[in-house]
Amino acid sequence: MKSRVSILFLIVIFTFLGFNAGYLFGQSPIAPIQFFNLAGISDTGEATSPIMETWQLVHARYYEQPVDDDALVQGAIDGMLASLGDQHTRYLSPEAEEAARLNMQGEFQGIGAEVEAIDGNITVVSPIDGSPAEAAGLLPGDILRQADGVDLTGMDVSEAAGLVRGPAGTAVSLLIERDGETFTVEITRDTVELPSVRGEMLDDGIAYARLSQFGDRSPEELQALLEELLAQDPVGLILDLRRNPGGALTSAIDIADIFLPEGTILTERFGNGRSDSFKATDEGIAQDIPLVVLVDEGSASASEVLAGAIRDHERGILVGQTTFGKGTVQTWQELSNGGGVRITIARWLTPDETWVHETGLEPDYVVVQPELADGEEWVDVQLQTAVDYLLGRPITSAPTEQNDG
Repeated sequence: MKSRVSILFLIVIFTFLGFNAGYLFGQSPIAPIQFFNLAGISDTGEATSPIMETWQLVHARYYEQPVDDDALVQGAIDGMLASLGDQHTRYLSPEAEEAARLNMQGEFQGIGAEVEAIDGNITVVSPIDGSPAEAAGLLPGDILRQADGVDLTGMDVSEAAGLVRGPAGTAVSLLIERDGETFTVEITRDTVELPSVRGEMLDDGIAYARLSQFGDRSPEELQALLEELLAQDPVGLILDLRRNPGGALTSAIDIADIFLPEGTILTERFGNGRSDSFKATDEGIAQDIPLVVLVDEGSASASEVLAGAIRDHERGILVGQTTFGKGTVQTWQELSNGGGVRITIARWLTPDETWVHETGLEPDYVVVQPELADGEEWVDVQLQTAVDYLLGRPITSAPTEQNDG
């Protein structure tokens, strides 16, 4: 399977958002719980002596003086975290830290897309709903080759961020690779609003709710939308998690509780052998309505937490394409320089103790959006399949093996 160095990391940093991720996303994706207690860390003595020796040597002997102390510190942190070999454990510069926090509050300036690094390529996971990136036609899987003429291939995401981000009203020229062909698109950055929830009543009494990320306000936004939709007595509900890169783990837990009866939502397993389980309270307003969850390759992290819990509790079915596959939990620690460290602290498992990492969740009904011929009108066949299922109509897509027969 193709190796992924996924930094699902909302290119708010990249002035796209990031997974995120979610967040990055990565998940992006950033768990909101801080487990660090730095006060108890003892002096490491001889183990850290080479660091100070190198610091002194650079200041004394490097041929260009003065050296940039901030750059040395950030480079040392980057190298330390990179040595762990975990693509989701990384340092955020002060600028990236501030941007990521603002994103979770629901607004940022940029082009609006989640990205990951796959085999050295800065790759779009999905554009954000209503963003300049979406308006410009960026699609999941697009590779960002250049920004304003500077090559991004092999570049660290935080470096690429400095080339792509910028204030609203300014433009960035991106060289995009799609299906082996390249083209240039100029995108004017804007303030990207991130209301994470929208919805409506479809024909035939079907309620539709779209969740684009798991932000700080997402549980309250979804609760309010569902109260409005359920008051119209729908015959079924479609929850759309496509292109949702994740976000706050607490938001995923709170939202799962809206749909699930009592029982496990997920379990975290830590390196010291400890396990923590999160439970539903049996108080949610949408526990009984027939439910279909739409997922695709851009559904990651917290999206997979929610979809996995709904599937394992047989609360609803999954329709679409196999999800991204991010099965680890990150926490976020602010540093004294205004930057931050995002560090993987645990694996998470579905209620049936499935670890989705690098495999994802396979839908009950695999439905791939067809390629469009010239002049052909786009039809959301995944959404139509969900509607057909809820109305008891024949499904043209064959179910996956575990649900066949």
